[in-house]
Amino acid sequence: MRRTLLLALAFCALPAIGAAPASAATAAPADTLTVVTLNLWHDSHEWPKRLPVILAEMRRLRPDVLCLQEVLQNPQLPNQAQTLADSLGCHLRFASVDGPERPKRYGNAVLTPHRVLADGERNLEPVDDYRAVAHLRFDWRGRAVDAYSTHLHHTSEGGAIRATQIRHLLAYVDSTRGDGPLVIAGDFNAELGTPEMDLVTVRYVDAFQAVHPKATRAEAATFNPRFGVDPGAIDHVFVEKGGARRLQPVAAEVLFRTVGPDSVWASDHFGVMARLRAGK
Repeated sequence: MRRTLLLALAFCALPAIGAAPASAATAAPADTLTVVTLNLWHDSHEWPKRLPVILAEMRRLRPDVLCLQEVLQNPQLPNQAQTLADSLGCHLRFASVDGPERPKRYGNAVLTPHRVLADGERNLEPVDDYRAVAHLRFDWRGRAVDAYSTHLHHTSEGGAIRATQIRHLLAYVDSTRGDGPLVIAGDFNAELGTPEMDLVTVRYVDAFQAVHPKATRAEAATFNPRFGVDPGAIDHVFVEKGGARRLQPVAAEVLFRTVGPDSVWASDHFGVMARLRAGK
């Protein structure tokens, strides 16, 4: 794991421009950690119109951790995660298989408004599938929390590829986590109960399922069926199953289920929000 200076990571902690003031109605309970994961859908379907929809919801929720996938940057488009970080007053870790010298980069990111303690990234095997994981450790109320954001293989017949990626992901988590609680989130492109996801759930709990054990598939779905075939609930927030370090899911919801102003959808995915309470 690399421990680098914040400037080397292109972190940003600027105050949000035009952000709504905090209020009791929008702020989470003080003892809960709020996590959001969202596949940004790169620059498809008029990103400049989708960005305000996403920002408005993040300002309402004020997440402690925001995990993003399908983050794009190119000569015509500033890094989308950096744009969100600048507006939300967050530090950023961006991970991509495309090196920093490349004009076009595509990958995942973790954002947090809290003080960053460590960072890292890893390309996942098999390397020809071009997948990565981003990692930040940050200080939350005196606890060091590790957050990981990833995006796995997308085809329905690619379960074996996802299984390889999950094994590599979990090995990376085990080798880089600190002594505190952790969160693994992202677009896994697979539903719970599949063989590859069983590799995760033997050790980790899906926060939405923990809070809503009787939710229907339609209620848990995170892919917007208006933009293609419905693959169900494929975006997840995971916490450890047990032990003193675990985070307890106490609330969860699927975000962006309704269209925004001017008939603009936030993404082709719905987001997932989880509120997590730490043990004493």
